[in-house]
Amino acid sequence: MALSNFSAYLNRSTRYVLDNTAKILRMEGTKDPSRAPMTLFTFQTREDLKQFATGCDADIGGTSTLHFELDDSPERNKGITGAPSTARFRGEMRLDVRPELRGKIRGGYAGFRSKPRPSLFGEICDDVSNHQFLGLRLRLGGDPRLRNSYFVNIQTDGPFTTDLWQHRLYFKRNDGGWEDIFIPFDNFILTNTGELVQHQITMFRERVRTVGISLLGGNSGVSGTYDLGIHSIRAVNEEDVTMPPLMEKDPSHGA
Repeated sequence: MALSNFSAYLNRSTRYVLDNTAKILRMEGTKDPSRAPMTLFTFQTREDLKQFATGCDADIGGTSTLHFELDDSPERNKGITGAPSTARFRGEMRLDVRPELRGKIRGGYAGFRSKPRPSLFGEICDDVSNHQFLGLRLRLGGDPRLRNSYFVNIQTDGPFTTDLWQHRLYFKRNDGGWEDIFIPFDNFILTNTGELVQHQITMFRERVRTVGISLLGGNSGVSGTYDLGIHSIRAVNEEDVTMPPLMEKDPSHGA
């Protein structure tokens, strides 16, 4: 284990002990669960971005490109209070693959997700069971033909590591500005290796392992330049929803 990774491992372990000690001292569990918004991830520093892994079809022979970087552009971050920097997920979505792999693999995808968080006391997961919605503050740019090809993905702590809860991202703005998107946790669809799971179950929200966003241009046969700004990902309740959420279950998935 590299020194920086080991240091992060120890920091997570220490934070786990401190957080749980604080909960005991506050006597949490003897009162009603908190409904306050829970920030899962922010994207304001290079350290924030190190918590995420990236990947695209170029890793297996495709031709798409991917950049995941800190964005300190005042123009693109206009309207974000107290956040001079955000994350920028950008590149070229391409459907073609290397000539020798045509007909063998499929191109047209890119994405990022939070890394698992091991510690001395087991893997650290987030408990969002007291919250109804996943909230994302995003900025959509790039080719408008790709706007319906973004998905948000949640992995919970379960026996099948290939299980993924998925929902399409529906953007309302088309001017490149920031917007809040709220998705009920109950509306996520369970998939496995990109295929819809026939027998849907309730999401195990007590232990959320990873959260990420994927762009699946190959599903819709759309290529072009993509550009997505990310400010934060939170778990919230109805009283914190500032925009009408999508209340219908989305049957679409990333197959």
